[in-house]
Amino acid sequence: MSTPLTGAVPGTRRRTSAAADAGPEPADWVLALTAGPGREDALRRLHALLVRAAWHQVLRMRGMLPGAGAVQLEELVQQTADEAMVAVLGKLSTFEGRSRFTTWAYKFALVQAAVEVRSQAWRSRQVVLEDAELAVDLGPSVEAYAEAADLAGAVQTALAEALTPHQRRVMLALVVDGVPIDVLAERLGTNRNALYKTLHDARVRVRTHLEGSGHLPPARPRRRRCDAS
Repeated sequence: MSTPLTGAVPGTRRRTSAAADAGPEPADWVLALTAGPGREDALRRLHALLVRAAWHQVLRMRGMLPGAGAVQLEELVQQTADEAMVAVLGKLSTFEGRSRFTTWAYKFALVQAAVEVRSQAWRSRQVVLEDAELAVDLGPSVEAYAEAADLAGAVQTALAEALTPHQRRVMLALVVDGVPIDVLAERLGTNRNALYKTLHDARVRVRTHLEGSGHLPPARPRRRRCDAS
């Protein structure tokens, strides 16, 4: 039976606290993490920070993992912290000092933990990447029925004629099936930015097709703002 959790696993909390209380933080995190005799201590401190951040996010989203027990959550947190640490160390040169380093690094673990939780939640769920027909909830009146049926037919035609098979799969998965974008990126072996670009292009094509068929009014051109003379 899974052990219910209301906070971090005690053993993890003790290890994290021990690392955090081992002395003052580095005055210059970037320097401490890249060179010098204190690098190993800085790495341990960074990992402890990322573990705390990962636990914070995992516990916030635990409702998405109803069957996960203490051991599974511990493994998820440690994996998240490890991957976030790789990301932080790879991005050290981009740290500009606009916020505290610990605040900057903390966010890496928050984002990575959210990605990992969603990925775990969808691991056993099927993501349909084949073309599918759209189901339309038609209104009760004859007029509403006719308008909805006509628009549904136009949308289905636009999806079939205006989009590439890849654009159609991505649009149906993200918009219709509600698949998280990071989960879809993992299933398709791509990244979030590429999927955002594909979805944007697909929406433009569908709208253009519907405008051409008279089902949507032409988009109004944006007016340029002129400075008063």
